[in-house]
Amino acid sequence: MNASRYYVILPFALLPVLGWYLGASWISLIVSFLVIPLVDQIVGTDERNPDDTQSTRTFWYDLALLLYVPLHFGLIVWGAWAASGMAGLGAQLHVAVAVGVVTGSLGITIAHELGHRRSNLHRWLSQLLLIGVCYGHFYIEHNRGHHLRVATPDDPASARFNQNFYAFWLRSVFAGFASACHLEAAWLRQRRSSLSSWRNRMFWYVASSAAMGAVLQALFGWVAVQFFVVQAVTAFTLLELVNYVEHYGLTRERRGERYERVNPTHSWNDSHIISNAFLINLQRHSDHHANPSRPYPALRHFNQSPQLPAGYPLMVLIALVPPLWFAVMNPRVERWRASVGSATPATMETAQ
Repeated sequence: MNASRYYVILPFALLPVLGWYLGASWISLIVSFLVIPLVDQIVGTDERNPDDTQSTRTFWYDLALLLYVPLHFGLIVWGAWAASGMAGLGAQLHVAVAVGVVTGSLGITIAHELGHRRSNLHRWLSQLLLIGVCYGHFYIEHNRGHHLRVATPDDPASARFNQNFYAFWLRSVFAGFASACHLEAAWLRQRRSSLSSWRNRMFWYVASSAAMGAVLQALFGWVAVQFFVVQAVTAFTLLELVNYVEHYGLTRERRGERYERVNPTHSWNDSHIISNAFLINLQRHSDHHANPSRPYPALRHFNQSPQLPAGYPLMVLIALVPPLWFAVMNPRVERWRASVGSATPATMETAQ
């Protein structure tokens, strides 16, 4: 497994700082949503799969992820400082959005990867990264909710056919938080603990994010709090855009009291080389859901999986324009249904 490609995440994390010094705060957005998609289409895809000897993580790959963690928080502190020194609201928002693109694309992706590890240290780091974007509950909802309910009407993070992104955002953000609360309450009951127990992780997630905001306010003033909130909303909105893309319109067949087992046909797949390097192979999402414990660099391409026409950086832009999204993706969903013989339940349909 060649881990060197994933070190591109480290200079990418510093793009907001470079943009600030150059007087071009939007440089991280230009690279993310213009340069990477363009190069992605030029370079193309790589559908080759790693062999079994490449299925384990390496020291150098883990090091790339761990080196990002201090950059994540250093970038948030730097952004709060930089925003507090700017006079105009527009300039302050530019920095917050630029940082949020990094903390959302890299921070949450790495938190996602580390959250599936067995190591307590890696899981703790996963939650820490999520607290930095005010989305700590994702650790509970994703691992214990989404992976169990994916591609069913019960999953807030599985976009329904004909559901636009903005309706999906409202459902996924608020229903996802409520689901995490419910799952944590059930977890506490199993351990004979009350909701007010110190073991309630939902309390610690909210309190820790609030504490980060308070520290930034004490250091740099109220503009820093505004920055912190905007970068967090930008980050988890980017996550929800990716969630929207990953499962749009795909459903699992109900068989009696249960749904069929999750397989590679229940997530959209993409094997574009460049965007997968920046997202540590997250776009091979079909294999991730079929085999959640498989290391990201070892995720495989399956021809039977529904294939996206482009990588996530371009697809999330398309998702922001519902008529364009429906024109691009609805025919693909229909072809997927025909190929798997799936009669999508009416509860998974949403009117435009």
